[in-house]
Amino acid sequence: MSNQTPDAPGVAVFGSAARGPLRGLPTVELDGVAAQRRVIVAGGADELAAVLTALLRADRLDVEVAHATGYLSARRALGAAARRVPLIRDETGAVIVSAAQWRGADGGPLHGEAVVDDHLLFDGEVPGVRVEPTLSMPGLRAAVLTERGRPRTWVTGRAAQLGTTGAQVTRDGVAVPRKVRRSTFYRHTEGWLRVG
Repeated sequence: MSNQTPDAPGVAVFGSAARGPLRGLPTVELDGVAAQRRVIVAGGADELAAVLTALLRADRLDVEVAHATGYLSARRALGAAARRVPLIRDETGAVIVSAAQWRGADGGPLHGEAVVDDHLLFDGEVPGVRVEPTLSMPGLRAAVLTERGRPRTWVTGRAAQLGTTGAQVTRDGVAVPRKVRRSTFYRHTEGWLRVG
């Protein structure tokens, strides 16, 4: 399928929720996003993260990316300008766009130590940690979670690192299959082109 239309050359939709203003645009699979000028993601945060991960691995962070979750955001996705914002990834090259969490591997408390840049986030045992990208520098923020799962005090920085006896990592609502002893989220050297 061609990635060109008369109204929007080089613009394609990734995801299954293409309707309204996006109807009629070509669709693209994950392995074709790097060939576009602009990709409009019609889906959830995990789908947006998958597109950005594919672009990062293809070294194509010059592709503009929009996230269309409704009618108004779909219209913005077609005509709004793009601006570069921090791209947050982990040591495996997977991108997060909404939030990541570290929890205890067995469903219990998280044991270990975490730092954000040079700031100690915790040392010992906590219910968990939440890490979120920010739209401005330094790029991310992290907080220890309360027993009810709410963030305590946010700490901003370029990188958040965890050393633990065992943790479950969740990226944008998707659990990583294997347990880890170390995990890092950090700002990539180049940001992504966010539309809108």
